[in-house]
Amino acid sequence: MTELPRFSSRAFLAPMAGVSDPALRLLCKEMGAGLVVTELTSIHAIIAKEKQLQAQNQTISEFIEYSEKERPLSVQLFGSDLEALQKATKIVEPYFDVIDYNMGCPAPHITQQMAGGALLQNLSLTEKILQTLVSSTDKPVTLKMRAGVGDDLVFSDIAKVAERAGIAMITLHARTVKQGYSGQSDWSLIKQLKQTVDVPIVGNGDITTPELAKKMIEDTNCDYIMIGRGAMGNPFLFEQINDYLKSGTYKKYSQKHKSDIFCKYLDYAMNYNIKFANIKQQAMRFTKGLMNGASFRSKIMIAKTIDELKCIMSQIS
Repeated sequence: MTELPRFSSRAFLAPMAGVSDPALRLLCKEMGAGLVVTELTSIHAIIAKEKQLQAQNQTISEFIEYSEKERPLSVQLFGSDLEALQKATKIVEPYFDVIDYNMGCPAPHITQQMAGGALLQNLSLTEKILQTLVSSTDKPVTLKMRAGVGDDLVFSDIAKVAERAGIAMITLHARTVKQGYSGQSDWSLIKQLKQTVDVPIVGNGDITTPELAKKMIEDTNCDYIMIGRGAMGNPFLFEQINDYLKSGTYKKYSQKHKSDIFCKYLDYAMNYNIKFANIKQQAMRFTKGLMNGASFRSKIMIAKTIDELKCIMSQIS
């Protein structure tokens, strides 16, 4: 098994489609995230894009954008075609420190491809996929999964297969595919997984405060925690968690801090090909919970440029 890189903290940023873009990842890294992960990317898209980019003397880093300041950096892949998986892994390997495989996404357009969370119901194919991944790269391969598809919780069986295949770390989002993001995640499953295999375990699901981060670690004995929706519009959470785990206290941030850090996000975003619609969605998330937030969100909806967004956010005090 290839060794994992050293992480500066126990709190990781989850991969989120349309959310964990390179500008947000960089902010979260600066605020203390120990690991950041790209948005999930199709193995077939990687192969197709690589052919295009080669013709223009460019590399896959033009397609999966990142900053060197994000390291250690993990790329998340999805797709179940073994030959394509091997090719895609070899394409991304030189650029990333960790290769993560997605077996948790509940989105129908992913599961219909026998990818993401749908793979939890096919143990034989899962074994072949994980063996193919590990044998295709010298970089550590990690796995992110859910507890099961429906009521049949198969995460323990999947984890044992993953451990045998040489997977270096497993993240469990303690919900089923059927649950999506509804209801409560069941942290007792993370504790059970920690007792089942000997690889490092990352707990994921419903961490929105430093107190909950500490509680998950204490309740489950997981090695690391992964934050998804809790970090949307709130990159401060990583610093707060790190401080709380160390000293039992953490700094509170004002509305002005939120608007300032979003303007920093906008500065970073200008260096990447992030869709303006996605940038506006990030602005919406940063105004959540703020005084007069609804008023700011109505202005954000009709903004047409980054400068307009900056102007709106600069009015927050």
